[in-house]
Amino acid sequence: MAWYDTFDTQLGTVFVGGSEAGVHRIDFLTPEHDLDVEVGRLEADCDEPAQHDEDAARPAVEALTAWFADADADLDLPLAPRGTAFQQRVWERLRAIPPGATTSYGEIASDIGQPGAARAVGGAVGRNPISVVVPCHRVIAADGSLGGFASGLDRKRWLLRHEGASVRGL
Repeated sequence: MAWYDTFDTQLGTVFVGGSEAGVHRIDFLTPEHDLDVEVGRLEADCDEPAQHDEDAARPAVEALTAWFADADADLDLPLAPRGTAFQQRVWERLRAIPPGATTSYGEIASDIGQPGAARAVGGAVGRNPISVVVPCHRVIAADGSLGGFASGLDRKRWLLRHEGASVRGL
């Protein structure tokens, strides 16, 4: 059975969902991506119904709560994002970006052996189902500007500041 929970942070309510395989989704709830939408996405990822389960979600919620209090906190959680092989390579590369550091879509494309695939990398980054732990907020535009962020630029700015990043536009 898939499980989920929500918790409040400085940036709003966060949804976390997973299964015995690991965490499938972490995202900020917004009017466009409310609880029903996130539960539906989790159920599609897991191919099974999801239920609210604080006990199953506790390790992820505790790790994330600690990280929101201190960016040096450990976010080593078992992850089970669902995506294409290309998306999986991009998401794995995102996890290698150290806290406080940033990279560009083009640099990621080169790093995964797909130079010239910056747009495709951008698409994979935009579909990242595990916010914060798979740190898509650390990807900026090639010109050094913030670029976009599905959960909003104010959240991206906060996340980067929280980690001590030095980026134009913070």
